[in-house]
Amino acid sequence: MARRRQFGTIRQLSGGRYQVHYRDPTDDSRKPGATTFATKAEAGLWLAQLQTALTDGTHLDPKAGRVNFDEYAKSWLATKTNLRPTTEELYSYLFRVHIEPTFGRLRVDAINTPTVRAWHADLTGGRGLSQSTSAKAYRLLRQMLEAAVDDRLIRENPCRLKGAATERSDERLIPTLAEVDRLAEAIDARFRAMVWLAALAGLRRGECLGLARKHLRLDDNPPSVTVERSLIETDRHGVILQAPKTMAGNRKVALPESLAAILRTHLAHNVGSEADAFVFAMERSGRPPSDKTWKSIWGHARRTADVAYTFHDLRHHAGTLNAQAGATLKEAMARLGHASPEAALRYQHAVARRDADIASAIDVIVRAQNAG
Repeated sequence: MARRRQFGTIRQLSGGRYQVHYRDPTDDSRKPGATTFATKAEAGLWLAQLQTALTDGTHLDPKAGRVNFDEYAKSWLATKTNLRPTTEELYSYLFRVHIEPTFGRLRVDAINTPTVRAWHADLTGGRGLSQSTSAKAYRLLRQMLEAAVDDRLIRENPCRLKGAATERSDERLIPTLAEVDRLAEAIDARFRAMVWLAALAGLRRGECLGLARKHLRLDDNPPSVTVERSLIETDRHGVILQAPKTMAGNRKVALPESLAAILRTHLAHNVGSEADAFVFAMERSGRPPSDKTWKSIWGHARRTADVAYTFHDLRHHAGTLNAQAGATLKEAMARLGHASPEAALRYQHAVARRDADIASAIDVIVRAQNAG
């Protein structure tokens, strides 16, 4: 016969195990425990812990997490109305291609750490996904499941893999000045100055394409460019101008006189006199090239110049120049629009390695002279 307790009841079943019942204060219903117990003491401890959880509001309804993850994740995505268009598109892609196929049919409470670990291993191993993309997909899944914790569907987030959320970009080769010159000569003349702007001042492609005449102050001392917007193209929103992703991206960059001279010539021959005229645009439309058109323009320039660099690699060239010119970490961050020091440090390390190479070369020369 069940014995009444201060909170809940415990009774011994015919098989010898113990079962508990308790009164749920949320709806005043009598509910059984989630499992049975080998001893009466274990059953009493479970009831005591449950009572504490109900009192302090940390108790989870066992049925709450039985919702379909696909339904929950899509609902969560629909609430993210403040995302930048590029982030919105990235989240949609990562979920559709890398998360939904594995987790979409599961219940939220059925997703555990071993399942997440196997999925992540498949991303980086079986599917051969880049470390950067797999880290982005992992972070998105972790955000979704953290929201499920906040919504009291699950007790803890199963995304607990150390280092899985950290992006580690492979070190890229940095174009030489001669290679930059070859690219500038090979590209369509309307975008020649854009190559130099990226290689010497470190502007991103979207920042270059978002520039208008009013953003260039080439007769100031020193001449400068103001970055306050970036041009992007998305499937959902088309071509749009948006503010830089971080406050650091909104910046004024002093230009070397050699670059200012290139830009003056470019403005005189390729840009309308209006303050809002785009600095880099197609001749007929007066608008910047679409992603598809730019891919064709850049691909032709790379083949002609016989190099394999991306346009973003030109920005690495600018970062290295900053370090060679003696820019401090803070100064390099300001010029390149970096919000954190990690990226800017990359260029200082590159210069330090080159300095070591020079020292080694000097050793070779000295040893050769001494041997003679």
